[in-house]
Amino acid sequence: MRFGLAVPTGTEGMMYPVPYADPDDAVRLAVEAEALGFDSVWGNDHVSTQAYVRAEFDTPPRFYDPYLYLAYVAARTSTIRLATAVTVMTFRHPVVVAKMASTLDQLSHGRFLLGLGIGAYREETEAMFPGTTMHRGRYADDFIQAINVLLTERSSSFAGEYIKFADVESYPKPVQASLPVLSGGNAPGSKRRAALHGTGWIPAVLTPAEVAAGIAEIRGIAAEAGRTLPDDFEVAPQLSVSIGRTREEAWERFERSQLCQHMLSLSKSTLRDQQGAWAERNLIGTPDEIRERVAQYAEAGVTTLAGLLFAANDVPETLNMMREFAEHVIAGSR
Repeated sequence: MRFGLAVPTGTEGMMYPVPYADPDDAVRLAVEAEALGFDSVWGNDHVSTQAYVRAEFDTPPRFYDPYLYLAYVAARTSTIRLATAVTVMTFRHPVVVAKMASTLDQLSHGRFLLGLGIGAYREETEAMFPGTTMHRGRYADDFIQAINVLLTERSSSFAGEYIKFADVESYPKPVQASLPVLSGGNAPGSKRRAALHGTGWIPAVLTPAEVAAGIAEIRGIAAEAGRTLPDDFEVAPQLSVSIGRTREEAWERFERSQLCQHMLSLSKSTLRDQQGAWAERNLIGTPDEIRERVAQYAEAGVTTLAGLLFAANDVPETLNMMREFAEHVIAGSR
């Protein structure tokens, strides 16, 4: 099992309070993650403050661009993998994303993973494109196919419903012969894109049984389409972590965190089918209980516990929980 940390590129006001991490703190978390034995760091992608965050906090949250952040972290680290979870496809043209992704893979000597998704909040896309009638799922279908063309072909052309370009020569290509392209989300469209065009899947807040069912669905869609999934197909769910000396202490930490409130905020959208049973859908409990849960995810087919979010309300508390997790869970799961 591999372990990835969610870094604060777009988490203030949602997973964490405002203020949470200034630029130096945000980079420190990634550097510490490498030192502690985490395998990867995962940055999320926001361009504008969500309405519910504006209603809760007087001060705007700081959302850092994930690509610029990861490029800076690449220079401060040597082994940890760098990922987006997720790049929101409607925010950028695929020709631009291909250039950014390839450049970052070159600068990091082949450490980048490209997670793609439609985004948790449609309001950000609507703020960028007022009055848009874009169907984000169909746009995403175009996007993931287009990005695969751009990352692999010398002269790239594409003609879809929303995305069209012709004779684009995009170089340099990534260092990796096959740059990982992971489809993020729990929705049927996200699984379909993973099955037909991706090298991995990034679901969120699912039980081990739900993950196993999702993998079976993805394999079924791929088989029906005549596609064989790559042997290294990545299954990388995003979960929350609250570790304590007792189960009660872990629950108290979780319930008082901004992270818990964020998950409740998605009850009618991204996580509408994942409400309740938080212990079964996350890593909450003692070190022994969490190691047992990690083993269940591994048995279900998970390869990486990606973008782990620690139920802490400031950076020092987050670092302490990361150290506890590294010592008692990561070390004990290998």
